[in-house]
Amino acid sequence: MFDRLLGLFSRDIGIDLGTANTLVHVRTRGIVISEPSVVAIEAKTKKVLAIGAEAKRMVGRTPASIIAVRPLRDGVISDFDVTEQMIKYFVNRVHDRVGLIPRPRMLLGVPSGVTEVEKRAVRDAALNAGARWARLIEEPMAAAIGAGLPVSEPSGSLIVDIGGGTTEVAVISLGGIVIARSIRIGGDEMDQDIVTFARREYNLFLGERTAEDIKIAIASAYPGEWDAQRVVLRGRDLLTGLPRSVEVGADQIREAIEPSVQQIVDTIKDTIEETPPELVADIMDQGIVLAGGGALLAGLDTRIAEATQMPVHIADDPLTCVARGTGVVLEELATNPSMQRVLVADTYARAPR
Repeated sequence: MFDRLLGLFSRDIGIDLGTANTLVHVRTRGIVISEPSVVAIEAKTKKVLAIGAEAKRMVGRTPASIIAVRPLRDGVISDFDVTEQMIKYFVNRVHDRVGLIPRPRMLLGVPSGVTEVEKRAVRDAALNAGARWARLIEEPMAAAIGAGLPVSEPSGSLIVDIGGGTTEVAVISLGGIVIARSIRIGGDEMDQDIVTFARREYNLFLGERTAEDIKIAIASAYPGEWDAQRVVLRGRDLLTGLPRSVEVGADQIREAIEPSVQQIVDTIKDTIEETPPELVADIMDQGIVLAGGGALLAGLDTRIAEATQMPVHIADDPLTCVARGTGVVLEELATNPSMQRVLVADTYARAPR
């Protein structure tokens, strides 16, 4: 009864708990938080010092007494306690009233390929962080809803959600996932490709943050007008141990990330091969939809269209698709019974109050 009373003063929250970024959608208010999934903790006491953007600024720059960690790896929880602290921090930021303990209903996105144990870990972290009701939704389903695809219709939609740690490819029809593929390749892997390239070609050691900045600045998946761009790699020379900079072109960075891009393209092709022919016909009409931060990679839509011989569209504001999808589900859960079908089956979930 007390929980229900607190629930009256709490806002329903949808969370895209991503490897790179966490987005929080609040019912009736939209997306209110978009911060890096990074937590700075004190090495000895494990006390949380900073979360989000402030913590990300510390990555690679902390003294030995402070560790900047990413509590999610490849879309799943790698550090349960830190993830719980991060969720609690975001919940409290949403509920800025003094003197009230927030007890919101919470809907969280998880990759489609995670195990039952990993799903349980996410749900338990949300409940421990103060949720009175926590359910999960697979990220490709949430991304499809957020992108405005007709997921409840008897027609096939193909969504590709390229995040920091995972790429999710799913064919959706009648409110369910017909075929899904999940690979642990995403933006982080491309960053690592750039680090490996600099080490192999120039004996230059780059930091993760530097590699990410280079990817955002000039990385591409297909030749285009962006090939004229050049960027300076700044890092430590592995031979002399001294700082050094090297200028490289966009074509070299494209070649560096090619292994990861090719795996994403191959996964999409494999998913289409397994899709029933009636749904393939629908996808050919409607096209493939790209969501997630990876959708912003220059030329990726052209590369996928050429490989699959299908039209490819980038969703509006692809970075927020999963978070917006969780918001739509929370809005319609009470009035639209078909929305129950899009949630991950969870025999442990408490009924909404």
